[in-house]
Amino acid sequence: MNKNPYDVLADWLDGEARALCGMEAQAHKALYDDKDESAYRELMRQRAMRLADLAENCDPLVSGLAKKDRLAVEKRVGRFSSSASQSLEIGSVFYMSALLYPEDYVQGDKNDLEVFAVQVRSLK
Repeated sequence: MNKNPYDVLADWLDGEARALCGMEAQAHKALYDDKDESAYRELMRQRAMRLADLAENCDPLVSGLAKKDRLAVEKRVGRFSSSASQSLEIGSVFYMSALLYPEDYVQGDKNDLEVFAVQVRSLK
């Protein structure tokens, strides 16, 4: 039995969110536990690069969605990628660290990518 394309996409988004959070945790450890600012910057750069590639990597997963949903998903994922690309262009580690987090983010809440995965699941 084929899995629902919305669930496939949402599962993939969840996996990407977990990977990005893992990279962020490594960066936090590098900065605060190891006092290694250059490792922190590199890990945040790698995290931003992964996020910048999100739209391209997502492309094959949206083909099974309804057209209006596919367009909305492509637009939202494109914004994630665009913001990450912009952070890399200007080289701002602060900007890189803020990717996926709204201004009013509270520790323990879902980040924007995790919230988006939930929204994708509700589209079906």
